[in-house]
Amino acid sequence: MNILIADDDPQILRALRITLTAKGYRIFTAADGAETIAAAIEHHPDLVLLDLGMPRLDGVEVIHAIRGWSQVPILVVSGRAGAANKVEVLDAGADDYIVKPFAIEELLARVRALTRRLPKDEPVSAAPQVRFGEVAVDLAAHSVTRTSNGETRSVRLTPTEWQFLEILVRNAGKLVTRQTILKHIWGTDHAEDTGYLRLYVSQLRRKLEVDPASPEHILTEPGMGYRLVGAQ
Repeated sequence: MNILIADDDPQILRALRITLTAKGYRIFTAADGAETIAAAIEHHPDLVLLDLGMPRLDGVEVIHAIRGWSQVPILVVSGRAGAANKVEVLDAGADDYIVKPFAIEELLARVRALTRRLPKDEPVSAAPQVRFGEVAVDLAAHSVTRTSNGETRSVRLTPTEWQFLEILVRNAGKLVTRQTILKHIWGTDHAEDTGYLRLYVSQLRRKLEVDPASPEHILTEPGMGYRLVGAQ
């Protein structure tokens, strides 16, 4: 089982590496936020031990980035003991929180508890990049590019367009009902406002399809919802 340890304190990195390696875990390390995201994408760990106060990107930013494409368990290991800090990271998507200094027995118990939740026959992390047609969607970086005639350019999406596209990408090949999309983006009060969907689907096709009038990837299932096809 692979564990990624992210902390800017080399002594803590060394101590945790020795302890967890002795317990049979395979360890990867990172010393700042940007390095952590890169290591998570490269190694697809089964668990992330994450400090909050790291350079370049702090722990909360790292959590948001990882949660853009992966549901890997994240155990925050931090010297910040305040309740507000714990609430912030748990709301951001962390699974557990332990305060420094900690007893190694407690840390190991929390690691075991989190890794017991892992699915037995499915990978924890989906690929952070998905491609369809001329388009590449990077879920970790929240970016979209389109390559045409050998030239790659960024595609600017509004926050709502991104949310819509992300739902389709995460459910590629599957029917996503109109009600699911409406509730996810606009809430239950707008569950019947299908006019929103037609507007944003039209905008996404205009930006992402070769021929928006005859879409090949963002398809409408009449009376039901939408489906993204051809993604890999």
